[in-house]
Amino acid sequence: MKLHKLIILLSLSFNSMALQKPNILWIVSEDNSANWLGVYGNKNATTPNLDKLAGEGFTYTQCYSNAAVCAPSRSTWITGIHAVAMGTQPMRSHYPIPHDQISYFPDHLKKNGYYVSNHFKTDYNIGGRDDFDCWDNDKNDSQKIYGWKKAPKGKAFFCQINIHDSHESQAFGLIDQTRHDPKQITPFKYHPNTKVMRQNYARYLDNIEDMDRQVGNILKELKKDGLENNTIVIYSSDHGGVMFRSKRFIYNSGTHCPLILRIPPKYKELWPTQMPGSVIHRLVSFVDMPKTWLSISQSAIPANFQGRIFLGSEIEPEASFHFSFRERADERIDNARMIRDKEFIYIKNYLPFVPTGQNLMYPNIMKATQEWREQHQQGLTDSITGRIFGAKDSDELYDSNKDYDNINNLAKDEPYSQKLKELKQAMREYQLEIFDSGLLPESERLRLAQKYKMTIYELIRKPELYNLPALLDAADFAISAKNSDQVQLCNMLNSQDLGIRYWAATAFCRLNNLSKPSISKLKHCLSDESHEVRIFADYALIKNGHSEEAYPCLRTLFDQKSYARLTLLNAIDWLKIGKQFIDELKAKDTDCHYEQDMRSLIFKNNGLPYDSNWAQNKYQRLEAEAISKRDSRP
Repeated sequence: MKLHKLIILLSLSFNSMALQKPNILWIVSEDNSANWLGVYGNKNATTPNLDKLAGEGFTYTQCYSNAAVCAPSRSTWITGIHAVAMGTQPMRSHYPIPHDQISYFPDHLKKNGYYVSNHFKTDYNIGGRDDFDCWDNDKNDSQKIYGWKKAPKGKAFFCQINIHDSHESQAFGLIDQTRHDPKQITPFKYHPNTKVMRQNYARYLDNIEDMDRQVGNILKELKKDGLENNTIVIYSSDHGGVMFRSKRFIYNSGTHCPLILRIPPKYKELWPTQMPGSVIHRLVSFVDMPKTWLSISQSAIPANFQGRIFLGSEIEPEASFHFSFRERADERIDNARMIRDKEFIYIKNYLPFVPTGQNLMYPNIMKATQEWREQHQQGLTDSITGRIFGAKDSDELYDSNKDYDNINNLAKDEPYSQKLKELKQAMREYQLEIFDSGLLPESERLRLAQKYKMTIYELIRKPELYNLPALLDAADFAISAKNSDQVQLCNMLNSQDLGIRYWAATAFCRLNNLSKPSISKLKHCLSDESHEVRIFADYALIKNGHSEEAYPCLRTLFDQKSYARLTLLNAIDWLKIGKQFIDELKAKDTDCHYEQDMRSLIFKNNGLPYDSNWAQNKYQRLEAEAISKRDSRP
C-alpha cells in the first residue's frame, strides 16, 4: 500500500512538473528588418500592438539573421545548424541532408510532451522529409486555425504563426493609395529620395501596420482562450527587408531583425532582467533560437546544434561575433560572408566582379526598384545611391553604430586595419568550425555529392574530398590577387583540386592586361572537367578581348545543357552579351527556348526583366489583391 501511494505521489509530482513547462507562441513576420517598427525607432511606423508587447516584455536590439532570405534562414531555424554548414543555403534548392543525423527542433519538443503546430509557413529548403512531418497539426488545418486550439487539454504547446502581410510581395502595388503619408518619409541613405521611392516606403509601412494588427489579433485570441498567463510569446521576423538592397543582402538592412519576448511572471526565472519593458543588448543569432527554445521548454538539445542558449537557467556565454552568409538568391549567383560584433560589420565578397544589385525578377516588380534602376541608367544616381549597380570591393568594413545604412566602407582606412584583421581571422575560424560548404560553387557541390553517393553535409566533412583550409586560402588569394600574381594563379590552374582551379579562374575575371602565358592557360581550361572552371575561364578571356575560343565554349555548354547552366546564364548577362547570344540562337533554331530560360537574366534598357509582360502582369495581379484586401478591411 505504501509503495502504491508513493507511485501515485510521484505520478502527481511528474504531472505537476509537466504542467509547469511553458506554452510557447512564436509569431514570425516575413521580410521586415527591425528598423521598420516603432519600437526600434521608426517614427513613421504604426505598430501599437508590438509597442505594447515590447512594454510588457524584453526587446533585443542586437538580433541578426544568418541569411537575408527566407528558405536558408528557415533551414537554419528548423535544424539548429547553419544552412551553409549543410549545403542548404542556395534559395529553394531542397538538397537532402542526412536525416538520421540531423533532427528538427520540434521533434525534441514532441519527445518532451509538447503539442507542436505551425500556422502555416515552413519553407525549410531541405529534401528527403516533408516540411510538415515534424509538426502535429495537419497541413490543411494549419491555414484555418491557430494551432494551440487543437492541443490536447493539459498538454503544453509550441505554436508557430507566420504573418504574410509584411512580405516583399505586399509592397508591389497601390503605392499611390497609402494610409501613411509619403511626404513624411525620408528614405535610407542608399535610396534616392524620390516621390516613387517615398510612396513605396509608405506602402510598406501600411503593410507593417497590417502585420501589427495581425499580431494584436493573435494575442487577443490567446488571452480570450485563457492562455496569456502561462504562454511565452516570441516575436521576430524571418530576416530583414524589404525595399531593394535589404532582403537578399547581408548588410544591416537584410539581417538586423526584431526580437521581442514576453514572459509571464509565472516563469520569472527566465527573465533576462528583473524589469519587463527592458531593452537587451545581447548579441543573438538566428542559429541560437532553436537551441534556446528547447532549453526554456526543458527539452533535450542535440549535440550538433550550433547556436548558444541566450535565455534561462542554461544560458551560455554571449558570442563575440555574429555570422551571416549569402549565396544564390533566386536566379542570381553571388557569394559573400559577413561577421560582426556589436559595432563593426565585415563583409567578404568572394565574387567581387559581380554587381551587388544584380537584376532579379521578383524585386524588379516593385515600382521603387524599377525607378531606381531607370535613374541609374539615366545618370541620376550619385556615388552612394548608384554604388549598388557596380562591381564591389572584396572587403567591406562598416562602423554600424555611426553608419547604420552601411555606405562608408572603411576597409582601406589605416585606423581600422587592426579591426579588419580581427574580423577576418574570426570569420575564418568560424567557417572552419561550422564547415562552410560555400567554398565550392553550388553545381560542383551537388555533382560531387551525387558522384560519391552522399549528402553535401557529409561531403564537406571529408577532408580528402573537401579541403576547406586549402579552399579558404585559395579564395582569399583570388579576391586580392593583382596582375603581378598571374604566375601563381597559372600554377593554381594546374591543381588537381577543382576548387583551387575554380578560385584561380575567378581571380582572372578581376584582372586586365593578361599575360600570354595566362591567356594560354585559360584557353586550356576551356576543356576542364569542371564546367564552373570553364565558364569563369570563358568570362576572363571574353572580358580581356579573347572571344575566338571562349565564346564557342559558352555556346557548347548551353547546347549540351551544362550542369552549371545557371552560372552560364549569369555569366552571359554579366558580360552583357545576352542579345548577341539570343540572336544567334534564334537564327540557328526557330524553336529556341533560350528567351524563356533567360527571362530574368537578360534585361531591356528600362531595367525590367526581358519578359517585361510577366512583371507587369504580376504587378497588376498583386495590385488587385491589395485593393481587395484594402476594401475588405474593417
